[in-house]
Amino acid sequence: MIVITAPTGNIGRHLLSLLVEAAPAHGEELRVVVRDPARLPGPVRERVEVVTGSHGDAVTADRAFAGADAVFWLVPPDASTTPEEAYSGFTRPAARAFAAHGVGHVVGVSALGRGTPLAGRAGLVTASLAVDDLIAGSGVAYRALANPSFFENLLEEAGSIREHGVFTDTVAADRPAPLVAAADIAATAAGLLLDRSWTGTGSVPVLGPQDLSPDDLARIMTEELGRPVRYRRQPLGELRSALLAHGLDEEFVEGMVAMKRAKDEGLDAGAVRSPHAIAATTFAQWCAHTLKPAVLAAPEAADAR
Repeated sequence: MIVITAPTGNIGRHLLSLLVEAAPAHGEELRVVVRDPARLPGPVRERVEVVTGSHGDAVTADRAFAGADAVFWLVPPDASTTPEEAYSGFTRPAARAFAAHGVGHVVGVSALGRGTPLAGRAGLVTASLAVDDLIAGSGVAYRALANPSFFENLLEEAGSIREHGVFTDTVAADRPAPLVAAADIAATAAGLLLDRSWTGTGSVPVLGPQDLSPDDLARIMTEELGRPVRYRRQPLGELRSALLAHGLDEEFVEGMVAMKRAKDEGLDAGAVRSPHAIAATTFAQWCAHTLKPAVLAAPEAADAR
């Protein structure tokens, strides 16, 4: 039995699709934990067991992980509370359930940076790395998928790119990073969940095919979208003010700012690409397949997504 948390998110929906197709050949049953089962595609609901609720809830976690052999673990974003509570606080009930039910293997979504001088002052990344330690301490075999930023973050900029030809971030325009597609993270997770010959704890970097700076992203978007796109660097103070104005928890906002600062200082740099890495989606491919339809969509349709 493989349990998938957050099955309707950017990574989870790709993972669910992969496992629904592959699990029968491996003799695996699937269970998903979801707040709203209606968000699951109809054909998928018929092929998986559904536990309704939040996987951060103790009662739900106990039901979800009973009888599980492997779990895909992802902490959903929650900017209404502190980073410690949003990450470790959310995960503690699950870690107890892993131990209580003898779950053998867990694959979790984490971040790059462990072992670097920046790891202890990287805000939300620091909080994510603490989750890895918490899960590893439950006694399971654990693999943390150590990810950089996702291509999918740019979908939040689709409106600005459509209307103004501009996208923003806080890193230097020439700061390269190994950005990755969510589908490639899902493919790596699927491989680990289906072949559980691994033991112990460790991390698996999931990196895009090449390091790209914001200026590189602007150039590729211009080529793929057929319209000029430029990068605007947002000052950290401006980001902080904007997030606070939206009512986000102040400590969480500081965690976001610290993460952005650490990335600008090279948090995601230096990870080594494995020759066996699954991640293969180029940014140009992702732009053509995912970003371009979002940018070219009518504003009303884009808002409805």
